[in-house]
Amino acid sequence: MSIDRRRFLQSTGLAAAGLGAGIGTGIRPAVAEELQDSPERNIKITGYRTRVLDNIDPPIGHRKWLFLELETDAGIVGLGERVSGGVTELGSQVALLGELIESRVIGKSPFDVERIWHDIYANPHDYRHPGLSKTPAMSAIDMACWDIMGKATGQPIYNLLGGQFHERLSAYAYLEMAGVWENPEIAGERAQELIDRGMGVCKLDPFQPITGGPRDYPLSTINHVGRIFRAMRDAVGDQLEIGIGAHGQFTTSGAIRIASILEEFNPYFFEEPVYPENVDEMARVAQMTSIPIATGERLVTKFEFAEVLNRQAANIIQLDVGQCGGITESKKIASMCEAYYAVIAPHMYCGPIAAAAAVQLDTCSPNFLVQEFNTNDLHRDVFTTPIVIEDGYITPPSGPGLGVELDEAVVQRQLSD
Repeated sequence: MSIDRRRFLQSTGLAAAGLGAGIGTGIRPAVAEELQDSPERNIKITGYRTRVLDNIDPPIGHRKWLFLELETDAGIVGLGERVSGGVTELGSQVALLGELIESRVIGKSPFDVERIWHDIYANPHDYRHPGLSKTPAMSAIDMACWDIMGKATGQPIYNLLGGQFHERLSAYAYLEMAGVWENPEIAGERAQELIDRGMGVCKLDPFQPITGGPRDYPLSTINHVGRIFRAMRDAVGDQLEIGIGAHGQFTTSGAIRIASILEEFNPYFFEEPVYPENVDEMARVAQMTSIPIATGERLVTKFEFAEVLNRQAANIIQLDVGQCGGITESKKIASMCEAYYAVIAPHMYCGPIAAAAAVQLDTCSPNFLVQEFNTNDLHRDVFTTPIVIEDGYITPPSGPGLGVELDEAVVQRQLSD
């Protein structure tokens, strides 16, 4: 029985993965040349549109969402999201996206995503040292390119990045903290509610305020947090994994002291016990506790994550696909983590498109641990087919690209003035 090689390669995603050159693939030169000249490969990016949406209450994922749509000469539109970071005046973010796309992206093939990424990262003089003001713009462009590639080949992005490793993805959300500080027993009741909903992992931010610092907390406060954890363990035992959410608000010595007191409750992880700027201090915390240290939501590009891994500062890496450099960079970071036996637990405090990009990464990453899943009704309603969590797990979408499409009526309703 004969096989249409071109159709087979496109259906498996080999053409989209950049294997058209035939090097090391066993593809005959004639077939490789045909792949390079295929209509899918010759797609060009011709334009773009940005749209700012108003979130609903509670404004989970920030009050404003900035969506990007990359347009092509094939009529395929790729979706991306520039994570707003809590900013509500997004004019400068919109302008930066426009400048980058017009100068570095228009006229390029989305299949040349590596070239586009490096062109943006390395050519403008001030970009080689990345930051959270500019790298999220690169991330939005990158995920839109991958969405186009997936749609052009009829494949979900994870099939273009190695295939589906996980059929379902463990997910977690925050424990509702209203009233818990005043009455720790409520935490036990909330933990049982999570178990009843099929959830197996949660996180809570017991130390307030979550910004500012670094600071020390008195023993009475730490012990009170211990009572909250004990109420949860007494209620559900070991059925629920419980992560300690933090935002770098502790001193090094304060974080070590907190960890020593809370170790008995076997937390799933201790997130950002100290600020990420000083990796050596986070490594000191990691060396002094048995609680796994997690970090990464405020780090960008493979270079900053390499420091964390090399210095053994954390073993649970919470990269943010919408901020660290997009899908291209996230896959590299996840692969780096494998070499250190580290796992990924992507951060998700964003809109729904960046969340969908994280799901694509999770699905093809062998060292995926758990996906943060903070959403409200708009995360679901803005897609024609939403990504949802059921019994504590996300089923990856099987559609092409990101596997999601915008519900235009909902987008129009939520457009920001």
